[in-house]
Amino acid sequence: MEESLKENIYGALETVVDPELGVDIVNLGLVYDIEMDEEGKTIVTMTLTSMGCPLAGTIVEQIKIALDDIPEVKSTEVNIVWNPPWTKDKMSRIAKIALGIQ
Repeated sequence: MEESLKENIYGALETVVDPELGVDIVNLGLVYDIEMDEEGKTIVTMTLTSMGCPLAGTIVEQIKIALDDIPEVKSTEVNIVWNPPWTKDKMSRIAKIALGIQ
């Protein structure tokens, strides 16, 4: 996948906000990988801040809606993984500032 397309996808994913924390999933460090095959099937590998996250379905739906606007993306699959586990260290400086974390 070319770099500009990957940047577009990450940009779209920055519009998906974790409803509990009020910060987008990219800056939270929840998105681990993005892959796309020749047919435009896009797989977003990500984690959640907690295993019992009641909003997982909402976040997955928001990801699909966000990537819908990118012409190259024909279908979206969200693969939620628990390894490696998410930690606050994965958050960007912006997310840490927004949440008041040192």
